[in-house]
Amino acid sequence: MKLLILENLRVCVSLSVVVVSKLSCLTPDIQKGITTRRVAFNIHVLKFARRTLCSGAGAKLPGLDGNQSLTGKHEFPNNAPVYDVAIVGGGMVGMALACSLASMPLTKQLNIAIIDSNPALLSGDCIKKEDPPDPRVSTITPATTALFKGVGAWQYVEEHRHAYFDKMQVWDYTGLGFTRYNARDINKEVLGCVVENKVLHRSLLSCIQNSALQKTIHPVRLSSMILHPNSSSHHHGDLAKLELSDGSSLYAKLVVGADGSKSRVRELAGIDATGWKYPQSAVICTVEHMEQNQCAWQRFLPNGPIALLPIGDKFSNIVWTMNPEESTDRKSMTEVDFVKEVNRALDSGYGPRPQSRLFGGGDAFSWLTANMTSSAYDCFEVPPKVVKLASERMVFPLSLMHANRYASKRVVLIGDAAHTVHPLAGQGVNMGFGDALSLSKVIAESVAIGSDIGEVSLLRRYESERKPANLAMMAILDGFQKAYSVDFGPLNVLRAAAFHGAQYISPLKRNIINYASGEQRFPLFS
Repeated sequence: MKLLILENLRVCVSLSVVVVSKLSCLTPDIQKGITTRRVAFNIHVLKFARRTLCSGAGAKLPGLDGNQSLTGKHEFPNNAPVYDVAIVGGGMVGMALACSLASMPLTKQLNIAIIDSNPALLSGDCIKKEDPPDPRVSTITPATTALFKGVGAWQYVEEHRHAYFDKMQVWDYTGLGFTRYNARDINKEVLGCVVENKVLHRSLLSCIQNSALQKTIHPVRLSSMILHPNSSSHHHGDLAKLELSDGSSLYAKLVVGADGSKSRVRELAGIDATGWKYPQSAVICTVEHMEQNQCAWQRFLPNGPIALLPIGDKFSNIVWTMNPEESTDRKSMTEVDFVKEVNRALDSGYGPRPQSRLFGGGDAFSWLTANMTSSAYDCFEVPPKVVKLASERMVFPLSLMHANRYASKRVVLIGDAAHTVHPLAGQGVNMGFGDALSLSKVIAESVAIGSDIGEVSLLRRYESERKPANLAMMAILDGFQKAYSVDFGPLNVLRAAAFHGAQYISPLKRNIINYASGEQRFPLFS
């Protein structure tokens, strides 16, 4: 027993040296703080070991249960387990956070609880390639794709139905203007990838299942949350106590609200939100073409935009925004009539097709020819014709919401729990994935310097990074929504001028594409 304890001491001290050496790139002040913490910890361990060796008792290190690590799960008062991180919400964004933590050396030893009543988290069902497409899809930016590749989840996506697109065409019903974006404008191969949500979620779940991360899935709902001061285990500090719908409870150093726009975590944490409902609903469904679609299309109509997004195998996804009364009618009409309405909305219905050049020749912009993007002279194209409805039609009301704070003591919000946006640019889930990546890095930095991961001062570093970026995207999307909600002659001309500016002014066009691809630069001249 004494030899075992001595060996454990040797490993602890060795790990301290390794961690400090790995962090040599940090500032001198941070290195000094780490050294002080490690020295204090080692002195504490050595004193404990001396008492244990002298007494000859077979005791455990403070705070450890059996073979549990310092950051592992412990039995707390009333036999309730203690976790480092409790993620409330096992959807795509919550699972992305877990995967990111599992992929980093400094955080892969953390013990994670995932709280979600969705039975898909525990089922071992696989997605078959011959399964019909799901109408719920996401347009994944290159930045999000990099996140999935970094955590090892993208290979699963590539084995299932998905579609990269390298072109995008945007126009409106007046026929006055259009813009075509091409990946080659920014020397890239693709602009994005459209993937069914069920594929993205299963890819992340598979990644978690195959990782060494200590995780426990609780298939229940969160009932209540309180902070629990505990004097008997002072090294844990004041932990958050989560009471679950099955009557059980657990404790966590950090609670992550990833539970959607009606977040229970946000409510229990007393974090207010600002927002409003749009007088619009979105009809989503999957349709089929005669040929494969490799372009993302979006047309602004009087009552809202319609998007046609490729998802592979001659299928495309429709996201059609309109007023609630129209959405009810479109959901209930026959398949034949609905397909006709979709083709009308994507082609010459509501107004004429745009001309390929402004005022018939583009002479007004001839002074820009020397600095023209490679796709500036691309002609307007008509979207592929829809021949069949390939899924059910679903209707969702639309709203904008932003939490006044992302972080409080031991609580932090990510994804739709922190913000919801209009779907016209497909950026909502990408904003959530950006939150997950940012928060995982902040947690890793906290572990590196030995800080409490639930400290609000630490969590506000995450907020200070993500809040401005999310607000900027929300402002842009809300501005587009309002600009295209008014049919007024002079405003129509201004909108057409904006389309042509994006089409012909190279720096603006490149920055728009870069911004939409996940680079956090405001889309203005650089």
